[in-house]
This record gives sequence, structure tokens and C-alpha cells, in this order.
Amino acid sequence: MSQSFRSRLEEWKLDRRQFLYATGGLAGLVATSPLQALTEKVTPSFSTNPFTLGVASGDPLADSVMLWTRLAVEPLAADGSGGIDPVRVPVQWYVATDDRMRHVVRRGVTFADPDFAHSVHVDVDRLAPGRWYWYQFQVRGEWSPIGRTRTLVPHGDSPHRIRFAFASCQHFEMGFYNAYQHMAQENLDLVLFLGDYIYEDGVSPTLPRQHDGPEPTTVGAYRNRHAVYKSDANLQATHAAFPWLVVFDDHEVENNWAGPFDENGSAPELFLPRRASAFQAYYEHMPLRARSIPRGPDIQLFRRFTFGDLAEFNMLDTRQYRDNQACGDGTDIGCAEALDPNRTITGAEQEQWLLRGLRRSQARWNVLGQQVFMAQRDFEAGPLKRLSMDGWDGYAASRDRILGTVNARHIRNVVVLTGDVHANYAAELKANFDDPTSETIGTEFVGTSITSGGDGADLPANALTLLAENPHIKFVNTQRGYVVCDVTRRRWQSEYKVVPFVTAPGAPIATRTRFTVLDDEPGLHEE
Repeated sequence: MSQSFRSRLEEWKLDRRQFLYATGGLAGLVATSPLQALTEKVTPSFSTNPFTLGVASGDPLADSVMLWTRLAVEPLAADGSGGIDPVRVPVQWYVATDDRMRHVVRRGVTFADPDFAHSVHVDVDRLAPGRWYWYQFQVRGEWSPIGRTRTLVPHGDSPHRIRFAFASCQHFEMGFYNAYQHMAQENLDLVLFLGDYIYEDGVSPTLPRQHDGPEPTTVGAYRNRHAVYKSDANLQATHAAFPWLVVFDDHEVENNWAGPFDENGSAPELFLPRRASAFQAYYEHMPLRARSIPRGPDIQLFRRFTFGDLAEFNMLDTRQYRDNQACGDGTDIGCAEALDPNRTITGAEQEQWLLRGLRRSQARWNVLGQQVFMAQRDFEAGPLKRLSMDGWDGYAASRDRILGTVNARHIRNVVVLTGDVHANYAAELKANFDDPTSETIGTEFVGTSITSGGDGADLPANALTLLAENPHIKFVNTQRGYVVCDVTRRRWQSEYKVVPFVTAPGAPIATRTRFTVLDDEPGLHEE
């Protein structure tokens, strides 16, 4: 590693000022009259309402939740500043028990810092468990939209039901966020977003909507790319309606990156500064806790959330710690490298964290929210297997260690939720994917994209081959939409919601199919 690169890594280290900002700084202060006067004295005036990118909440716990917004009067300012002067801006926040914000139960002031693109992350604590709250921000007489959020159920409680949706892959250029228009109206407790929140490619004039410019590589350019996506009214509405749990996949940085390597296998010294810029902008635009503040090219994103003893959510990161894709990436037949027992898609630390959590879990349903296809997926008709090197097929030892532990320890009701592939799938996770009669030990629900891939089709051209060569896969569809999961103590139901088009706004929503898994009975039942 070069000395200059070492110096840059040192510069990236988290300092005290950043930590105080990101953890709320003054978040616990009550907005008294003297503080109000101070705020008005030091806050610049704005030519227009600065809450152009909406509000969001996420990473809920039983007694707290993260609130997010970003000040931006000019969201696509060339320097990525959002058109805000490079000063710290005091922002007041309010949490209420009603949607008109009449019964405020928590309030305070935090700072929007130029080092974080004037984004705001407030960790609101001392909340009641398992209930809805409403929140709003204010600066210099300008008010944000009102958002709604909720806390989780405490670990010792036994809730009867949770209802949530998961989504992924929202390529802005590919079409309109019709799916979010409908998701925002759903009766949900939570939304999981499983990667590809932005796409890094440049302008494509023939597509329905346009990106802001060429492929981003700097923090300012990544900030503007996020701002383009955050400008969408349907996405803003869905963020404002529910708390989100988010993880990234590849396009938040660059297509098919793997650990310290970009798509072309460039030296880490060339790629990691870009990864640091992408992670910085990602944190700035997501409702993440202070533990996820990037340290240069590193970010802590795998984490766990418990909804009483009903469901435990393990949110995984299958990009940052993985080995490079085997056999040149893409799909491959007979790739010996993919079978190397030392290969990993999660890294050793995250794998042990996951297995430890699964072994200790007291939850009825154990959920893995992650990015890439876990079940074996053979694309080739006949005896040969053509497998994707970017999914878990390219990291067979990682999959074997995790599913092997699930099988050996009889871990209850493991359900894997997946994005990435722009298609709906329902699959059974087998003890041995090469033996269709082997034991089913878990379930994988793969959700299609919000827009990526365009309008899609009910059945892709290779659907018959996929179903014939992979008997553990029970359903495939490439329309756009999301999946709603309705989970009780007795059963898990996944409802595949699809829209007929994304190349124009205003598409209706329909249920394509539903699958049910019964408690302690691994295996799919289509309704």
C-alpha cells in the first residue's frame, strides 16, 4: 500500500466532531425560547423550503428510531452542496403521537453539518414500544413534510403479527416508481430495501427518465445521484409512511464490485477512494444509526432487529467483505474456483455474527435480508450447470456453512429475502441442491425490481428452463413491483404485487400470486 494511500486512510478516520454531529449532538435539548432565539440568530435564511428531499425514518428499536432529512434548496448544485452555505445549521425536530403534531412528546435541536451534505440524523430515544409516532423538522420558519414511524416490539413480548414489504433495484432512468405509489398506501409496519437504491451509470437519452450526468466517482457526484432519486414523490411518500431497514448491493458504488475490487479488477488503491465517496453519500441519504458512519472505504451495515419473539431480522452485507467473483464473473459452467472452501461472500466476522445470532435466536421466524440469489440457480438445459458467479453459487462454501448450520442445529423457520435479479422467485432451500429429494431446510423469496429492466413480462423467455433445471424453484416472473409479507405465529405469507408497466406513470397494482410457509414445516404452498 502506497504512503499516499495510507495518508488518505488516516484522513478518513472518524473524528469527534463527526461523531457528535451524527449521534444528534444537541438532540436531547428541549427547544426553549432562548434556544429558539439562538437558532434564528445563527441560521441562514433560505430562498425556498429546504426540505426538497423529503423525510425518512429507519433502524427502529423498541424504544427509539432514527429520523432523517437533508437540507437542499438546490438539490443538484454542481458541487453537491445542495445549494446550502458551508455552515452548520441548527434544525429543530418534533415527535408526536398524532398525525397533526398536536401532542408532541419529544423535541430537540440537532445540526445539519456541511461535512455530511447538511443531512440530519436524529436518534430519538425514550419512546414507547410497539406504537406509531409522527415527526417533523423545522428550520427558520420552514417546515418539512410530516413523516410517520413506529417502534419495534420488545424482545420479551409475543406479538401476533407483523406485516412488511421488501423491494430493491429502483433504476431511475428505467421508469416511474408506480410500485411505490401503491406501497405507500399499504398497511405495513416496516419496509426492507435490499439494494440498488441508486444506479451509477450515466445518461441514457432513450430511457423514460434521465440521470443528472455522467457516472459518479466523487462524493459530490454521488450526493447528486442520490438527490435525483430522492426527488421522486412516490419514493418520498413511502419513506414518510414507514420506517425502513436498508442495505446496499453493487450499484450504490459500481456494478458488480467485490470487496476492494471494482468490476474491472482494478488495484484497491484506485477503487477504494471511490468506494469511500459512495459510502459517504449513502450514509448521508439513509436513516442509519451512528454505528454506520463510514470510516473512509469501510461502513458497518450488517445488523439485527427483533420484533418481539415473532421475527428476527438479520440484515446482511454481501458486497463489502466478499472475495472477488470466480472465473471472471458472469455465468460459468464447471467453475472449480467457485467451490474453493476458503471463499466467502460475507467475510469471516459477519458469518460468525450471523451464525451466532441464528443459534441464539428465540424468534419464531428467522429472517435474512440480503442482496443476491442464495438458492442454486442453473441456467443451462441438460446435465451441465451454468451458474451465476455473482450470487451465492459463486461462493458455495459460504452457503454450505450457513445452510449446514441451519440444518444441523434445526434452526427454526429460516426465510431469506433477496433482491438484485429484477425478477420474482419463490424457492426452497435444500440440504443438497443437486438432490431434489433432500430435506428442505428454509425458504427464499426473491423480489423483483421497482423499475430496473423496464416493464418486464409475466414469464421470462428462460422460465421453463429455470423451472425444469431447478425443481426447488417454484415460481418465476419478471414484472415490476414488490413483495408484502404477512407473518403470524402460525404462518408466513408472501404476496407478490406487480404493475403492468413502468415506462409511464399511473400503473395499477395487482397480486400475481401468494405463497405460504407454515410454522415448523419448511416448504412452499402456492395459494
